[in-house]
Amino acid sequence: MFRSIDVFLRYFDGLNRRTMRDVAALPQEADGWAPGRGEGENAWGINQIVGHMAATRLYFASAYRDEGWLSPPNPDVSSRDRWLPAIEQSAHDLKGRLSSTPDDWLERKVPMLDSDGTLAGWRILMMLVEHEVHHRSQIDTYAGLNDWEPPQIYERTWEQVTALQASERARQSETGA
Repeated sequence: MFRSIDVFLRYFDGLNRRTMRDVAALPQEADGWAPGRGEGENAWGINQIVGHMAATRLYFASAYRDEGWLSPPNPDVSSRDRWLPAIEQSAHDLKGRLSSTPDDWLERKVPMLDSDGTLAGWRILMMLVEHEVHHRSQIDTYAGLNDWEPPQIYERTWEQVTALQASERARQSETGA
């Protein structure tokens, strides 16, 4: 749980950097790409997912501020050259909407959208994070399926980690860990 809005915003900066990295890594042929089948969200193409990620940051900010679960329209992401500016703008707008809020709003209860009950502000911010990671993973999955190399989150593949296991076990044996 976050206890300070400034701490959350620093965390968000890292989330935003990873989103920017993954979207920037998409090749030109990703522009306009969509799955060959599906309905609703399951049929969204890359452009629509990028726009959705940018807009829903402000949806969660609106809910957090107890201004309603209201989403702005998706920004214009009709071409690849508009993707990163849309994400950058939404990060700027999110920080502007949240930076002046008091820390006690993290504990403040906000009515839920479609059911009885409330959510603490920090939970709404975690929903923002999880939502973004979900759609970033969706984009990375589509990249893998199309042979567009998705970035490695920790700059190494599992195969690279596995190849280092013998030397890591030896090192641990030497240190008595």
